[in-house]
Amino acid sequence: MQYFNFDPYSLPPEAEALRQEVRDFLLTELADYPAVLRSRSWAGLDPDFSRKMGEKGWIGMTWPKQYGGGERSFFERYALLEEVLAYGAPVGSHWIADRQSGPTILRFGTEEQCHRILPGIIKGESFFCIGMSEPDSGSDLASIRTKAEKVDGGYLINGTKVWTTGAHHCDWMIALVRTSPPSENRHAGMSQFLINLKQTKGLTIDPIKNLAGEKHFNMVVFEDFFVPEEDRIGAEGDGWQQVTAELAFERSGPERYMSSIQLLIELIREAKMDPSRRAQEQIGRLIAHLATLRRMSISVAGKLESQSNPALEASVVKDLGAIYEQDMPEIAHRYGRGEASLTAASDFEQVRAYITQAAVSFSLRGGTREILRGIIARGLGLR
Repeated sequence: MQYFNFDPYSLPPEAEALRQEVRDFLLTELADYPAVLRSRSWAGLDPDFSRKMGEKGWIGMTWPKQYGGGERSFFERYALLEEVLAYGAPVGSHWIADRQSGPTILRFGTEEQCHRILPGIIKGESFFCIGMSEPDSGSDLASIRTKAEKVDGGYLINGTKVWTTGAHHCDWMIALVRTSPPSENRHAGMSQFLINLKQTKGLTIDPIKNLAGEKHFNMVVFEDFFVPEEDRIGAEGDGWQQVTAELAFERSGPERYMSSIQLLIELIREAKMDPSRRAQEQIGRLIAHLATLRRMSISVAGKLESQSNPALEASVVKDLGAIYEQDMPEIAHRYGRGEASLTAASDFEQVRAYITQAAVSFSLRGGTREILRGIIARGLGLR
């Protein structure tokens, strides 16, 4: 039988040194940033802030210097991510490009693609979204129907992607589509392409409003959308292998348990005004769970640093992290003395209102709970 392998790691001195530098930067750049905006965590958008992060060398910081990266460790990147998440910095514009799109191009793309695409990401000037999910496919990614037909010089793409975070403000999408008809091997016949979202012919992007009134998700429709041959990532038919590797990056970071951190901060401040034993017990339990998830997540960063495959352990952290994040609003509602509202007078009530509405989606993004537990079961040899 297989087992989880969460090796113990500690962040090295250079990571802790970077932590202080990041804190000083955030205090300067976001000194008056409101708590309710901080609660948006890595979904908060500010292209100018992303460019400032790029100027500091804090995007693509583990990537090769030949493309503009910093060749720093995954532990240093982890310390950076913890600080921007704890502060609630608006990192959403560059988040996906830095977390998974860039690493996908690095691993599977051509030298030309790396030199053409990565420098813009590193500078905080080129933003990416993910084109995986489709209508009527649910969480069964292997059932996608969007197809690419080979034509002279490239491909024509037809189909629809949905729940595409940030497509309406991004420059590029990495899309998984069918280049061959479905067969007995459900994972065969798929390829990934770089989609230039500034090329509007044959492309429609419709934002989808969420419960909090925000437009993060989108439906993207392709109608004879032309993609040149040089924008296919890797060999034709290798899409499934690429996607599974990409999803490991998507599920491996501290954002998978820190999306509700601002609510915990405000809950602690609220409890100080009436420090009952019950409140102390609940907050203590939340802090203990946070510390445990952090140790597990740092272990995943250690696997990335040692070039091991963290897919199984990352799925565990993502699943447990989503439960933790979604439980927090319910706990916070037991201690609120006012009405949770985005227009309330207190930071606690505003943050509580926002996280309550936003947390519903936390168990969907990055893979549903059922899909993650299927991955975990297979990894443990249980199915």
